[in-house]
Amino acid sequence: MLEHWLWDYVGPIAGAIIAGALIGFEREYRGRPAGFRTHILVCLASALLMLGAVNQVEWMRDTSPEVIRIDPVRMAHGILTGIGFLCGGVIFRHGLSVHGLTTAASLWITSALGTLFGVAAYGLAVTGTIATLIVLAVLRLCDERFPSLRVIDAAVRYRRGQAATEDEFRAAMREQGFRMGGVSHRLVDSGEVVEFAATLHAAKGAETAALAERLKADARVLEFSLAPRND
Repeated sequence: MLEHWLWDYVGPIAGAIIAGALIGFEREYRGRPAGFRTHILVCLASALLMLGAVNQVEWMRDTSPEVIRIDPVRMAHGILTGIGFLCGGVIFRHGLSVHGLTTAASLWITSALGTLFGVAAYGLAVTGTIATLIVLAVLRLCDERFPSLRVIDAAVRYRRGQAATEDEFRAAMREQGFRMGGVSHRLVDSGEVVEFAATLHAAKGAETAALAERLKADARVLEFSLAPRND
């Protein structure tokens, strides 16, 4: 009886806690909004719900066996649907950039791993945990070495009577090595302020410090925002 209890319950729960802790530690170390405890709870909740689904016979002993229909797949669908609400809470928009997608994906995969531990699919669950850690931690090191563009969301505000032209705005960006596509124009503060906004592209090593100094030196600039995109 004790061996059955340990194998059927303690094993899946312990595996879910360990998997959630490992993934959560990586997210916590990166300073992401969903960290150590959140990932443990997500993985543990998924495992507990699946354990309840596959062991319905034990907690419905007063019900006729002909009435009980064990369907763990339905529970798995409910878990993965519910985790979508939690994932939505860590995704946020800053300017034109969207942040938190990787953390949301890590919560989703953590829930899936908890589901696998809950049905005692240990081989698949452990392999999935290792693969997730490789993607989050090891491949991040490779990502830093991949050639890529640096993308920055820029917004600059001028007093209406002293606003730069779009050509001048583009020239200021080009001087610092940035390229851009379209430029959006907007009047704010009851039409007293002109805002130019654009997405800037440059080599990965390009920094925003020189561009910031260039904009601060322009007396016409009331305020500006330079937001590098990252997750």
